[in-house]
Order: sequence, then C-alpha cells, then structure tokens
Amino acid sequence: MVSESRFSSLGRIYLSSVIAVGIAVIAMSIQQLYAQQIGYPWFVLAALTLLSGSATLQLPSSYASISISETFVITAALLYGPAAATVIVSLDALAISFWISKRHRDQPHRALFNISAPALSAWFSAHLFFSVARISPLVQEPAPVNAILPALALFALTYFALNSWLITFVISLERNLNPLSVWTDSFLWLSLNYFGGASLAILFVGYNRTIDLGYLGLILPLLIVLYFTFKTTMGRVNDANNHVEQLNRLYLSTIETLAMAIDAKDQVTHGHIRRVQMYATRLAREVGIKDEKLIRAIEAAALLHDMGKLAVPEYILNKPGKLTDAEFEKMKLHASVGADILSAIEFPYPVVPIVRHHHENWNGKGYPDGLRGTEIPIGARILSVVDCFDALTSDRPYRPRLSNDEAIEILMERRGSMYDPLIIDTFTKVHPRIAVEEPIPAGPPPAALDEIATARKTAAPHVATPVLDEIAASADEMLTLYELARSLAGQVSVSDAGDVIANHLRRLIPSSLCVFYLYDDRANEIEAKHAVGDGSKIVQGMRIPIGQRLSGWVAANRQTISNSDPVLDLGEPARARSLALRSCISTPLLADDNLLVGVLTLYAGEVNAFNEDHRRIVEVVARQIAHTFRRAVEFDESPRRDQLTGLPSEKQLESFVQSSLDESNSAEFALLLIDIDDLKGINVAYGRGAGDDVIRHVVQQTRHGLRMADILFRSSSDELVAYLNATDRETAHLVAVRIRDRISREPLLLRPGSTLVVHATVTAVHAPHDGRSLDELLAAARRRVRTATADSEGASVH
Repeated sequence: MVSESRFSSLGRIYLSSVIAVGIAVIAMSIQQLYAQQIGYPWFVLAALTLLSGSATLQLPSSYASISISETFVITAALLYGPAAATVIVSLDALAISFWISKRHRDQPHRALFNISAPALSAWFSAHLFFSVARISPLVQEPAPVNAILPALALFALTYFALNSWLITFVISLERNLNPLSVWTDSFLWLSLNYFGGASLAILFVGYNRTIDLGYLGLILPLLIVLYFTFKTTMGRVNDANNHVEQLNRLYLSTIETLAMAIDAKDQVTHGHIRRVQMYATRLAREVGIKDEKLIRAIEAAALLHDMGKLAVPEYILNKPGKLTDAEFEKMKLHASVGADILSAIEFPYPVVPIVRHHHENWNGKGYPDGLRGTEIPIGARILSVVDCFDALTSDRPYRPRLSNDEAIEILMERRGSMYDPLIIDTFTKVHPRIAVEEPIPAGPPPAALDEIATARKTAAPHVATPVLDEIAASADEMLTLYELARSLAGQVSVSDAGDVIANHLRRLIPSSLCVFYLYDDRANEIEAKHAVGDGSKIVQGMRIPIGQRLSGWVAANRQTISNSDPVLDLGEPARARSLALRSCISTPLLADDNLLVGVLTLYAGEVNAFNEDHRRIVEVVARQIAHTFRRAVEFDESPRRDQLTGLPSEKQLESFVQSSLDESNSAEFALLLIDIDDLKGINVAYGRGAGDDVIRHVVQQTRHGLRMADILFRSSSDELVAYLNATDRETAHLVAVRIRDRISREPLLLRPGSTLVVHATVTAVHAPHDGRSLDELLAAARRRVRTATADSEGASVH
C-alpha cells in the first residue's frame, strides 16, 4: 500500500502511469465480463473476495498486508478468464483500501493506485497463463490438472512479482529508499501466500470446475482456520512489539532528556539542537541522500552533537563576549569528547563520525582532526552548515540575532573555505522550503532514534576515564570560581585577598609558591606585594621593571606564559635547595578598562608542571580577581585600618557584611565576636603597653584558629570580629571553641620570667538566621554574652 509523503516528479509520472493503465484494464475487463456468459458462481467468488478483503491483516514493521483473497482471485481466473479475475481483484483492492487505509480516503490518487496495481498484475498474469497453457477458461473447456500445473506456477509467480514490484517502486520513489531493500524486507516471503492460494484454487476447481455448497463446505473451514491462526500469531507479535516499543520510548526519552539537559546547560543556545535536527534532516533529503540509515544517523547526530559540552564549563558556554585562546581550546574539545561518550553505544548507523567531525572545515583548518573536502563525512558537512545558520539567526548576549538574509550572506562568504560548496548552494536554494518556523516539539523523541534502543551495547560499560576527568575538572573550576566570588565580595586587604586566592588556586594547580605582583605606575615596576608558599619571605617585596624578567614581560605584553624557567624570573634564589623551582606560569591582572593591575605568577618544583587546563584556569581567575586587587590596593592605602593590629576597622566590617548580604538572599556566613576578658584591668595592673601586647596576642592566636578564607576585623578597643564565609552554625560553634581554647592555652610573655594567661569570650552568630545587618548580628552576639554563665576561662555561646 502507499503511505503519505511528498512525491518527486518521477514518482508522480510513475504513479499516474500505473493508475492510467490500471483503470484502462479494469474498464476493458468490466466490458468483457458484461459480455461474457457468467453465472451465480462468479458472484459467490466476488462476495467471498469482499469478505476476505475485509479480514486483511497488516504485517508488523512492514509495508505489506496479507489476505486469503488470492485464492478466490486465482479461482476466478481459472474458471472465467482474465477479465473475471481482474474485476474480482479490483474489488479486493477496493475493500483493502477502505478497511486498512481509512486514513487515506481523502486522497483518491492513493486509492486509485492501490486498485490499479493489483488489477494490472492479475490481468497480465492471467493472460500469460492462458497463453502458456493454451487452454480456454475451465467452465468452457475442462483440462487435465497435470497439464496446467507449470503454467499455474508461472501465473502465481508473475502475479506476485508484478504486484509486489509495482508497490515497491512507488514506496521507494516516495520515501527515497532502496527498492531491493524494500522488496526483500516487506514482500519476498509473501510469495508463499500466492503459491498457497494457487494450490488451493487448483485443488478444488481442477476436479469440480464449479462453485457449489460442497466447494464452500470444504474450502471455507480451511481458510477460516488459517486466517484465525495467522491472526492469533500476529496478535502475539503485536503484543511483543508494543512491549518493546514501550521500553524503547522509555529508553529514548532518557536519551532525549540528556540531550535537552545539555541544551539547557548552554543557556544562550537553548532549543538549538532541535532546530538543527529539523534543518539537517530536511537539507539531507534536498541534497539527494536516499539512504534511510544515513538520514537517521544525521537526525540522531543533530540531536546529540553537543553532548561533549558536558566537559565545557558553563562560564565558557554562557560567556557574553569573545572567548580567549585558552577558552576556545577548551570549547573545541566538545566535538571529540562528545564522540568519545557516544562511542560507548554501538549505533546501527554512523552517528559518532558525524558528531566528531561537525566542526571540520572544507579547507582542512577545522577541528579536531583537520579533515578536508570529501574526507569529512557528508552528514558532518550538512550539520556544520545548519549549526552555523541557526547560531547566526539566534539571539546571543553579545549580539542580537541576524536576519536570514544576513546569515545566508555570511555562509556564502565561507563557501569553499569552511563549508562544502554543494551544501551551501543547496541550502541557499531550498532554505525557504525547509525553514524551521513551527514550534519546536517537546514531546516524544523523533523516529531517528528508534533503532538506538535496539543497538547492542559494547563490551566496555563505562566511558573512557579522560572524558570523565574533563567533566569533573569543569565542575571543580565552577565551584572554585563561585567560592572566589563569594569570599572576595566587599573590601579586603591585599594580604587577605592573596591568602584566599592562593588557597583556592592550590586546590587545582600544582604550585609550591604563589606570588601577586602589583603595578606601581610611578616607578613603572611591579612589586611582589604578597606571596604564599615556600620561599615567600625571599620573594616578598621584590621589584621588577616592566618588560624585564618573565613577570615583567607578561606585564608589558599582557600575555600568559607557561612552563618557563623560574630562574629567568627570580634569579638564582629559584635554584636554592630550599626552593628548587623548575617551572612557572604567569598571567596579567587586567581591570575591565584593560588597565594593568599586576601579575599573578605560580611556581612549581617540577619541569613542565602546568598543562593547558592550568593555563585556562589561571587566566579565568586573573580576570575574576583583577578588580578585587585594584580595590584591595585602595583599601590598603586608605587611613581606615587599625594602627595597632593592621586589621580593617568596624566600618570596613560593616561594608563587607552588607555586601555579602546584598549579594544573594541565600547568603550564609557566620560572625565570631571575640571579647577580651578584663582588658581594662590588665592595662591598670601591667600598663598600657601590656594591654596592646594582649590585643596583638589575641589577634595572632585567633588567626591560627581561622581558615585562610576567613577575615578578621577590629570592632572596638577590646573586641574583634571574625568573618567566616560559607559556614553553617555547627561549624561556627566548633571554630569558636577552638579559638577560645587556643587563646587561653597559649600564655603571653610580658617580660623575661613573667607570663600572663589571657581569656576571651568567643560568641558565634549566623547570618541570615540571627540577623540581616551587622548591627543585628552583633546585638544578638552581645545578648548571648550577657545571658551566658561566665567563668574564668571565658565562654563560647550559641
């Protein structure tokens, strides 16, 4: 039977020709049958044909249907000749068209073809039979069965071949399929039905030569048993297919959900993969691809081509601006990583090569393998064009969408360099016809993935470890950058900022020394303002003229260098046994206005210790922290720091806390109020100098009890406040106890032979639970101090 689709010009010519010849044959046969002397038996055969036609069964996963009516068609041909058989088979086809193809009743050309093709087949086959057998219809002149058996076999074979191939050709023309594949998959084994029908027809007609009650009594029970047996079998097959289909839908929904999750991760291209999928399959057919498996491969690859973006950090995917070289190198990995992930599935068609090579260029300058010309799979060439077109015609944070004409103009400029000229020419020609304008469906997966569910799994149950490492690395980067943004919100000193950043960087990058050089515009030099790690005291305060040594060259040229010899930067101290530095990586700190803030340099004890991932992380961190260090320099130069301890004052604490609370409604941090017990009494008993020593002693011991990311402020003469970033209430309590115990455990040496045991009350409060401003948080802490039971060792209160 013919199913709905769009016919080519050749298909329309073929369809019209078969209908025209078939209708002519039917008309001629009706005329001949009318003039022929036929009795009621022919009408019995016609009635049996209509009845059996209504019981036609559609074969699962096939274009064919099966009916027991061939027995009556061949019987009519043997008894009454070609005209009788032609009219009866037309009735049979008409019944099948109405009972099986109800959805096409509004398309008369399809019903006409379904009637004409079998009528033409029966007419030609019957004429061939009588020509070979050299007999007349059996109702006119009996003939021995043995004499007509060879001609009857030829009749059945010709009838089957003509009928099946006429339908096969129209299906292949309609769907761009291989005719031989359609015929072997759907029709070949149906030859048994035709030969079986011929056997039954000759069995009864050859010895009886008429249709009577005896004939009906013998043949009908047999045909009914055969029909219901086959129907029961087909019912079981359908039940099994429905069960498999349900499992397939579940499996395919999981695959599509993963693809949609990747699409959602790339927020600036949401909906991109479904549009590309529609464009790609439509363009593939326009280019002339007729292999259905390749079409399905393109459809599946279009859905899954961005799978490798799992290994690309979201800040790169969603960056509102041009990517740096290191970021672009990371982005380029998504093609090969996606192919590696998908290679764990044995697809029934070539999906993986299309995914891997959809960013190759026609001139060989693409990635990941630098293929050129026809070395690039045709599916990848198609996907690259529609992928670019959809990107150009979609909104981005750094530009509005282009019009279709503007996007096509850009594609034409890249014709022959990036993209296949044939693909570009075809796309520009057919774009109005294949344009994706309807809403993108969010329902069941497309048919292209149907075979994925039945594909065999490869022996390896897991994806390669490097792929997972890429994905894990991207997650670590995002976590680190988030923590940096939270930790450095507000005003901090250069030393505080340096400690926090170094702490985060050393989680990801193998370095033994981290140095923050800041730019002195008056001397045109960079100075090592803060260093963390081995040899920090040797480096601290070092000054390098702009353009000299490695860090000075980075400052002058605003470019990153990696795996250079630290001797070129630090001189011979880098070779000292205590340091033994062998490689360094250095990147500029540039503010938003591209002004030089300084240079961040990391040193390691191994040769070639830094890879491309480390370079990319350092560059990203540098962009994040340049503004922080610019503010930190201003903060250090301001007169608002405590002169005795060097700690930021309560005003800076208030600004810092408020900026943390304003950053997010879900901001979570803790404050420790450290109240030095009886500081006035100490001043009276030992003098003012001793009181100052006590304050410095408490600051020193408190810092030992804090993390590097925590910041200490002086809020009043006898109070300190510690800011604990991203800390819950239970952790804050443990830190408070630790600091209280450390202060009381470490005595202060006032003078030789004289020590003083210092006590402090350490109280923890938690934001936003205990307050949404500094005043509210400190008020809550002081209330707890007043209500606590004080002892000689102080208290830690919640």
